[in-house]
Amino acid sequence: MTDHVVANRAPAGGPEPVLRVRELVAEYATPRGALAAVDGVSFDLHPGESLGLVGESGCGKSTLGRALLQLMPPGGAVRGRVELGGRDLVGASLPVLREIRGKDVALVFQEPMTRLDPLMRVSDHFVEAIRAHRPGTSRREARAMGRAALAQMGIPPTRADNYPHEFSGGMRQRIMIALGIVLRPQLIIADEPTTALDVIVEAQILDILDALRRDSSVGLILITHNLGIVAETCDRVAVMYAGKIVEIGDVRQVFSAPKHPYTKGLLASTISLETTRLHSIDGTPPDLVTPPPGCRYAPRCPFVMAHCTDAVPLYAEPEPGQLAACYLYPGANADGRATPREDAEVAR
Repeated sequence: MTDHVVANRAPAGGPEPVLRVRELVAEYATPRGALAAVDGVSFDLHPGESLGLVGESGCGKSTLGRALLQLMPPGGAVRGRVELGGRDLVGASLPVLREIRGKDVALVFQEPMTRLDPLMRVSDHFVEAIRAHRPGTSRREARAMGRAALAQMGIPPTRADNYPHEFSGGMRQRIMIALGIVLRPQLIIADEPTTALDVIVEAQILDILDALRRDSSVGLILITHNLGIVAETCDRVAVMYAGKIVEIGDVRQVFSAPKHPYTKGLLASTISLETTRLHSIDGTPPDLVTPPPGCRYAPRCPFVMAHCTDAVPLYAEPEPGQLAACYLYPGANADGRATPREDAEVAR
């Protein structure tokens, strides 16, 4: 997605994006070669805006979240641009990244029990995080800041000296969010923050995240498999498939009138009280070490055409602000034409 087709960029004179991502690539080294789990992703995120990131397991959602902060494992590599407040994080030095992580950007992981040190009291987690970014802060001040952040999450400050195992799963997730917001970040990346939580606690966590972005103008990226959560919580949605964003736009617009065949398949697979027949998408995602040519969804697409495997489709804009990388719409071809299925040779 090139600059001139990035969806929902700020209007002239409006606020600058808190996050600007351009042609982001995140690769893992494998014995068979580089695997591009994220391949050419671009988008903007504005202050106070929430973007839902959805797709099947293995499509690159969590890798994208980690690549934004350069949290790749040994052998991983990131290319492109990730601008936060005008600073490009790709290629930034480790001291610069350590300053940004936790202070300007908070990453809330799933399974908080694996992220909290079981040998440290909750208050000590806050003291460590705060003093790492603000060395001049006394332990007493840091503890007070931690208690205030916990109170904001609905956890009594009197619990600050408890250990992580003394809290329920929902309260541990609140602690993770409190750790993330204690230094007032510009951006929160929440990776499956409600996994394994019951629906009541899930709603509470989502309400907290929603209040943070509304009241503090924090940008929020919500990574999830749950389309219902995105429909209720997010302003925009980006649908990922095989390392690429195949559709992006206003959440109500995309969910009510999806354009990309993959988005249509995902939405058709959701279950509601009116569901009488289960639906699934045939096939499996491609091997990203040797991805297929052209559209990566072509082998599974019910609307596939002969030329879908010739070149990667560009982003068409079938509706204002709604982009889809699909040859069914004008603009996906380099010459700007659509190729209606009935006028084309169907590949299968």
